[in-house]
Amino acid sequence: MGRDVIIACDFSSAEKTFEFLDLFTDKKPFVKIGMELFYAEGPSIVRKLKERGHKIFLDLKLHDIPNTVKKAMSVLRDLDIDICNLHAGGTKKMMEAALEGLTRPDGTRPLLIAVTQLTSTDREAMENDLLIHEPIDKVVMHYAKCAKEAGLDGVVCSPLEAQKVHAICGDGFLTVTPGVRFEDSDKGDQKRVMTPAEAKKIGSDYIVVGRPITASDDPVGAYYRCIKEFVD
Repeated sequence: MGRDVIIACDFSSAEKTFEFLDLFTDKKPFVKIGMELFYAEGPSIVRKLKERGHKIFLDLKLHDIPNTVKKAMSVLRDLDIDICNLHAGGTKKMMEAALEGLTRPDGTRPLLIAVTQLTSTDREAMENDLLIHEPIDKVVMHYAKCAKEAGLDGVVCSPLEAQKVHAICGDGFLTVTPGVRFEDSDKGDQKRVMTPAEAKKIGSDYIVVGRPITASDDPVGAYYRCIKEFVD
């Protein structure tokens, strides 16, 4: 898979999701299914979207003891998703177990990436809430290195960190970056953000874009604006 824009379909039902995706008459966008939609509709939403021809990033951010995550991944591997994720904070042992569970008997598997730090997390939250006093950049790079050592394919990180992740983990280690906003967009609850053009310049492999597309008066136009700025 090459560079692409992933639309965060953060809707509460399949009906709202399909109503949105039906706006796209000449392309099947890569979509992200998060907790809200997956918990509302279950695995059937993945199967229906695959039947419609969409690539899927299943964004459930698993984080539990290694054996539990391994068993959960062994279920998710049969959904024909393209990317799934977990929290790097669950340790290398958990990530290794997840990879084992995600791998099918024939050796194939979806891409597995790790969340380093959420883009809603800033330095103040890390220090006061998480009692992590290292600089956020250092923490993200350490988590990324651990994910690579565990055998994962990449990380979810802020676009501000993508270039450094590639420098430490190699160009083939994927960076999937939320926190992308147009220059004229509201940042919402994101703290560490960048425009699509800036994300392309610093080497993000995938950008995840939600409200700037889904809440736009012209979602299709906003999507193609992202494609023009990030992919073309």
